[in-house]
Amino acid sequence: MKSVLTVCIGNICRSPMAEGILAAGLPHLRVVSAGTGALVGRSADATAQKLMQGRGIDISGHVAQQVNQLLCRQADLILVMDMAQRRHLESAYPFVRGKVFRIAEAAKQDVPDPYKQDEAAFEHALALIDVGARTWIDRILKITKPEQQPT
Repeated sequence: MKSVLTVCIGNICRSPMAEGILAAGLPHLRVVSAGTGALVGRSADATAQKLMQGRGIDISGHVAQQVNQLLCRQADLILVMDMAQRRHLESAYPFVRGKVFRIAEAAKQDVPDPYKQDEAAFEHALALIDVGARTWIDRILKITKPEQQPT
């Protein structure tokens, strides 16, 4: 496994937060995010940036991008926020079947969209993303070996 793609709708709230957590936990992999209806060119939502900064993860350089065939082909694993996004990707790009899962799949939960809501909504979404991402990180680390860093 070399690449993980996280997907939400606008690519400014949930998927950038998931990307940040996964990239921090899997520094040996390429982790990117995109949106099914991306607000292309926009940075991550200010509340998302603030909450991630509180965890020591900087997503201030994030730039929203639209999900596309190339991103889906490059990804070994695609993590979406809800079943509607999974169905959308599988319909638009049938070749992704078998590598698209909800980020909170283990908990059998969708991650609600906090866009234009208060900080509590972002905290709730981030809590679900965090638990889901850590489950995926553990699974991925069992099947991949980070390259040894020189000491």
